[in-house]
Amino acid sequence: MEIKFGPAGNAQSFADAGFKATVDAPRWLHEMGLNAYEYQCGRGVNIGEETARKIAAQAALHDIAMSLHAPYYINLSNRDEERVQKNIGYVLASCQAATWLGADRIVVHTGGVGKQSRTKAFENTKENVRDILNAVEQAGYTTTICLETMGKQSVIGSAEEIFELVALDDRLLPCIDFGHLNARTCGKCSTEEEFAQVLDLMENTIGTERARVFHSHFSHIEYGPKGEVRHLTFADEQYGPDFSPLAKLIAQRGWTPRFICESAGTQAENAKQMMEMYLAAQNA
Repeated sequence: MEIKFGPAGNAQSFADAGFKATVDAPRWLHEMGLNAYEYQCGRGVNIGEETARKIAAQAALHDIAMSLHAPYYINLSNRDEERVQKNIGYVLASCQAATWLGADRIVVHTGGVGKQSRTKAFENTKENVRDILNAVEQAGYTTTICLETMGKQSVIGSAEEIFELVALDDRLLPCIDFGHLNARTCGKCSTEEEFAQVLDLMENTIGTERARVFHSHFSHIEYGPKGEVRHLTFADEQYGPDFSPLAKLIAQRGWTPRFICESAGTQAENAKQMMEMYLAAQNA
C-alpha cells in the first residue's frame, strides 16, 4: 500500500477550470499528481447510485483512492433509542454510498458531550460504536469506519479518546485530524515532538499494523480558548500546524497513511504541497 494524498471535496480551482461535476475530479486530481479523494456527505447522503458508480469508474481509471465523509450530525454520545437508530441509519446510508463510489473508508464524527458527564458520554459512544459495527456487518458492508479526532474541547474526540475507541475493534481506524488536535489543545500539536507523541500513542494503543495505515485530515485551523473556530489555507501561518515535521516522521517510519486536505477552498493545491513535503522528507 502506498501513501495517499488528496482533497476533501472540490477545490475552488476545480470550478474555476470550468468543471461542475465530481465525475471529472478523479482525472483532474490525477493530472495534478494526487491519488486520493474524499467525497463529502457532511450535510446528508444525497448521491444517487448512477452518479456514484460513474465517479467510481473514473476513480479506478485514474488510480484515485476514494473515501467518504459521513453526515456531521451523527452524535454517538447519546443512548436515546431514536437517536441510536438514526445514527445507524446515517452510517448504513454512508456505507451504501461508499460502496457505489468504490470508497473503502468512511469518516465518522463522534459528537458532543452535552449536559451529561464526559465519562458517561464516552461510555455511550463505546456502546453506539459497537451497535453500528454490528449493523454494518449484518448489512454485509466491509467499509472501514474511521473515527475522527475533533477540534472543539466540548466534543468527544481527543487523541486518547479516539484511539481507545478504535482499539475496540479491528474494523475501525482512526482519522487523525492534526488541525483539530492543534485547535483543541490551543496550539500544542504542531511540533515534531508533539506529532511523534500522537503517533506513538496511536501505535501503542492499536498496534503498528493499523497505525501505519491510519486515515488523516490536515489543514491549518484558527482556534480560540474552546478550540476550533474555522478552517484556513496554507497561506495562513499564524495558527498552523505545519505539515513538514509530520511528513518527516511519516517518511522515517515508512508508514503509508491516507492524507486528506481540508483547507478552505485550496484543498487540492495544499494536498499537492503536502505530497511534495513528504517526498522531500523521503529523499532527504
